[in-house]
Amino acid sequence: MKSKIVKKKAQIKPFADRVLVRPFTEDALRQAQGIKRPSFGIILPESITKEKSAQGKVLAVGEGKWVEGKLVPIRIKVGETVIFSKYGYDEVEQDGEQLYLLREESILAVIK
Repeated sequence: MKSKIVKKKAQIKPFADRVLVRPFTEDALRQAQGIKRPSFGIILPESITKEKSAQGKVLAVGEGKWVEGKLVPIRIKVGETVIFSKYGYDEVEQDGEQLYLLREESILAVIK
């Protein structure tokens, strides 16, 4: 009898007050904001057009932060769209996709 070995893909589960976010691409942001790409105009250098987004969708959240012996839960929920600080995250990779891991304090707003 052969036993089947099933490889399970690793999933990232943030600790403490950290949040896992999938950043939006610039094209996705333009579509969401109703901005169309012009068929003519100024050609921008690739470095400008490849600028990373500061908006994304929350994929996972940690349990919260311990303050004076009490657990303060995270207010951000999975599935919310957030705006975050461009300099307050760490890049991680899951299943070949670039994701951001950041602290709750680096989230500036929730988009409703």
